[in-house]
Amino acid sequence: MNSTVLPAARSVDVLAYGVMRIPHLRAFLPEARNLSFRLRPNSATDAIAGWGYRPTANRARRLAAQRSIPYWALEDGFLRSAGLGSTGAPPISLIADDKGIYFDATRPSRLEQLLNGGDPIDEATLLAGRDLIAFKNQHNLSKYNAAVPFDPTSLPSAAGRARVLVIDQTAGDASIEFGMADAGSFQAMLDAAVAENPKAQIIVKRHPAVAAGYRQGLVDPARHPGVVTMDMPCNPVELLKQVDKVYTVSSLLGFEAMLLGLPVHCFGMPFYAGWGATTDRLQCERRTQTRSVQEIAAAALIGYARYVDPLTGEACSAMRGAERLLTFKQRTDSNRGHWPVTGIAFWKRLPIRRQLEGPESTVSFHRSLDGAVRRGGNIAIWSARERPRHGPLMAEYRVERIEDGFIRSAGLGSDFHGAASIALDDTGIYYDPASNSRLERILSEAAFPEELLSRAETLRRALIEGKVTKYNIGENSPLHTPTGKPVLLVVGQVEGDASIERGCPEISTNDGLVEAVRRARPNAFLVYKEHPDVASGNRKGRLSAISEGQIDGRADGLSIDTAIAGAAEIHTMTSLAGFEALLRDKPVFTYGQPFYAGWGLTTDACPVDHRTRRISLAMLIAGALILYPRYVDPISGLPCEAEFVVWRLSQLANKQAGAVDGIWSPRRYARALSYGWNSLFHRVRY
Repeated sequence: MNSTVLPAARSVDVLAYGVMRIPHLRAFLPEARNLSFRLRPNSATDAIAGWGYRPTANRARRLAAQRSIPYWALEDGFLRSAGLGSTGAPPISLIADDKGIYFDATRPSRLEQLLNGGDPIDEATLLAGRDLIAFKNQHNLSKYNAAVPFDPTSLPSAAGRARVLVIDQTAGDASIEFGMADAGSFQAMLDAAVAENPKAQIIVKRHPAVAAGYRQGLVDPARHPGVVTMDMPCNPVELLKQVDKVYTVSSLLGFEAMLLGLPVHCFGMPFYAGWGATTDRLQCERRTQTRSVQEIAAAALIGYARYVDPLTGEACSAMRGAERLLTFKQRTDSNRGHWPVTGIAFWKRLPIRRQLEGPESTVSFHRSLDGAVRRGGNIAIWSARERPRHGPLMAEYRVERIEDGFIRSAGLGSDFHGAASIALDDTGIYYDPASNSRLERILSEAAFPEELLSRAETLRRALIEGKVTKYNIGENSPLHTPTGKPVLLVVGQVEGDASIERGCPEISTNDGLVEAVRRARPNAFLVYKEHPDVASGNRKGRLSAISEGQIDGRADGLSIDTAIAGAAEIHTMTSLAGFEALLRDKPVFTYGQPFYAGWGLTTDACPVDHRTRRISLAMLIAGALILYPRYVDPISGLPCEAEFVVWRLSQLANKQAGAVDGIWSPRRYARALSYGWNSLFHRVRY
């Protein structure tokens, strides 16, 4: 379906700087070979682009007409973002039309031409549209997706009656005039809704800007006693699922209702009217074809709108855009409110802001937990900064503990590389086996449907193929070992690390680990891999001379992926390397109580008695990498899924393999300063 592709243009000028600043505009307009901001077009200009039919675009339209060149009208698509464009949220979809614009029924548009053509819409587009409608309705996606979930109890009881929704709009809305309607259309709509549905509960949904007093509405509910007025902002799709019929003039909510299968009565001529799928009080003589709801949706959502993934800046399918929008919506809902955060180092503030801030959430940083509690909201503390004296506050208030996730960065945290994933835990933390952490509860109690387990297996393959680990550093040259002896990889850790302090009841030093492994396997070939933070000099944990004499080889400069690949077994106290070895089908022996031990997947020197459930590797992956952490793209800082971070880190690791800075590296401190400084000004919008 390519009838909405614009003719190729060598040089397209944008006369408004605000339009030129739309993120990824060039990806949205592949027909433009050169896209430039100019105050005035020149003789080489083939087309002029502007923002729709707004008054601010009048000059661009006039100049295009004077020069007899096309004017490309740009508008937001029907699935745009979580937050508003006015706040800086990048668009996922955009419309470009050189014939008109979809909401203008007074002249043709490319969408109208597509629907009015004699040829049927191709089967592939129809199927894609059907799947997109189902996905959109299932997840309650709309144009904007930051509104609070709808509370059905906010509506008075209908007492068994049908509910009819009448949609108000704001005075001056361009879609009213261009939709062949006026203020009188709204009173006629309300009168008709009351007269045609005498036994129904009539609900007038006012625009949030009208309810807040910023704009004037056009429906006067006082004309009819008994009409219910609804002012609260809410997810519109969830609201529509509570009603039986919809009356509108030209609102996009009528399109949303149509996609839900609701009867829609139109008192204007929106783009979805005039095709036989709605009950229309006006006619548009140009619209002569009869189209189904599925055809209208496929044309508008698939054929007319164009999509760009804001994380990659590349064109994508409508379904990929909707999936990205769902991630943004879910993060918006989970972040909602204010987050006072404490225990965060200056350089970590930007990564934490990226994880917690959004269209409906803000973040502030505090020196103490007491200060965070006084501020109020979704209180959070860096897990390692929790102290026994915090106990009373932790018990009285719900406090989320923050810790890095298990797929973290392309570089060490001690080298000030920001985390792409974190875990939030309100009951404990994953490295403390006694804390009843949220991860432990997931692994002990959660149901793992087949779809989730299949996703976990796919994620596992991506991790292995991309050679992705927590830090993604080190060389990939093979591990050289002799033949004839079993090769055991002994993984060192940072001594004094919280996972050792809380998860190692017996052995808690690297010397003790080496001694225990040598005692258990006297004839094996022991390869020791020092923790990169220790190797770089950033943390303590060097082996003693006695322990050095007990090992047979070292793998310090290798990536953990390469080191695991060259070993027959992995031995560790609580290192995440044990989890990464499980992903790669290696036997793992633990000498502490890491989160992945005690489930029947490892051989444990210190059993965790309360972990009685036996789980599969796919369940462990699903819990630890999908259900427990949250992710952001390390480049754009936007919310994403685990799979995207794996892809992104595999790209970054290939570019900077072995990138470890020493403790005195100027680059290390410059990176920390950059993160800290940017955290003062950066705001997360999506």
